[in-house]
Amino acid sequence: MPRPDGFDYSVRGEDVVIRHHGKTATTLRGARAAAFLDDVEAEDPQELMARLTGNYRRGNERQASQHPRNRRR
Repeated sequence: MPRPDGFDYSVRGEDVVIRHHGKTATTLRGARAAAFLDDVEAEDPQELMARLTGNYRRGNERQASQHPRNRRR
């Protein structure tokens, strides 16, 4: 599975704005923003932001590849 990329974040006051390829994906406020700032130092920032925004593989790729529409002929 490829690593997530294209994420960045900025702190605006007490809020954290997460962008994906320049577009705002989510805004974290309050306790979630504080927890994110603590976790971003300890974890892979790209993967953490992908998880928080929901932009990551969902595990259904194998099932989708078995669908008749997606089978190679």
